[in-house]
Amino acid sequence: MNTIKRVALGSQGLEVPIEGLGCMGMTGGVNGMSVYGEADETESLATIHRALELGINLLDTADLYGPMKNERLVGKAIAGKRDQVILATKFGFEVDDNETFTGKLNGHPDYARKSIERSLRNLNTDYIDLYYLHRMDPTVPIEDSVGAMSRFVEEGKVRYIGLSEVSADVLRRAHAIHPITALQTEYSLFDRGVEETGVLQATRDLGIGFVGYSPLGRGFLSGEIKTPDDFEPDDSRRFFPRYQGENFYKNLALVEKLQALADTKGVSAAQLALAWVLAQDVVAIPGTKRRKYLEANVAAARITLSADERTELEAILPVGSAVGAAYPEGF
Repeated sequence: MNTIKRVALGSQGLEVPIEGLGCMGMTGGVNGMSVYGEADETESLATIHRALELGINLLDTADLYGPMKNERLVGKAIAGKRDQVILATKFGFEVDDNETFTGKLNGHPDYARKSIERSLRNLNTDYIDLYYLHRMDPTVPIEDSVGAMSRFVEEGKVRYIGLSEVSADVLRRAHAIHPITALQTEYSLFDRGVEETGVLQATRDLGIGFVGYSPLGRGFLSGEIKTPDDFEPDDSRRFFPRYQGENFYKNLALVEKLQALADTKGVSAAQLALAWVLAQDVVAIPGTKRRKYLEANVAAARITLSADERTELEAILPVGSAVGAAYPEGF
């Protein structure tokens, strides 16, 4: 097995590779919409198995993805290998009994109970290593949602608790109810909002691990997307303001500068962008459904950036440089 650096995630005892695998794109998106184009189950399963060979054993999924299909795929991939895997999944986007996303958030304790039992069945396991509240329900105090999750820990169904995309204040309130091991939030050279809001600093102050998703700016920082037509017809990114019209080309100009710097180091733009995230002392979970991209991402973890190189990167893509909203209005 190849080795990859392992780090403490939070201060409760969970150790993970510095890089995990985001599995979302391995199945259809939500209610029939593709996430990043079509996926092939055989290749997806092979990608998960290759990740485990490379020491990338933090697998990230959620009940929303599919819905449910992604958890079942991951469950299939890890059959007979459960003890090798750090399994992370999430709840909070309401999925009904027909396995359809209702368009609502639901952080009620009774829904949390329903969700954990359903995820355990989907994943064919009796415990989840890291269970996240995917988004906070604004109608339910965070204390109630986390209180319910803490009972799953007491019952042995969950080992550690995480939150996703919450403010520093909410994070502190939650941590006072039960130790929060990880906060998962979007983080890349394109999305550095957690630096501006104080969220990243709050995780460090509280001893909470930070997990950055979409570290390649939803694949745009890879440099492989040159025109809007490079997105497959059912790719959800077509509907995101950041990748539409004039915004697309303004952001492409930033990526071209990133590519030029990557060329001087003999690496890809994607590897350089990922190496920058990993240099921030956080865990990243780049998503891919293909082995070739997985292996390129693993190689990025071996890139060392000097202080001058980091400064140069941050000058090319300073905070707030990406043009256009990350999500459609009302998403």
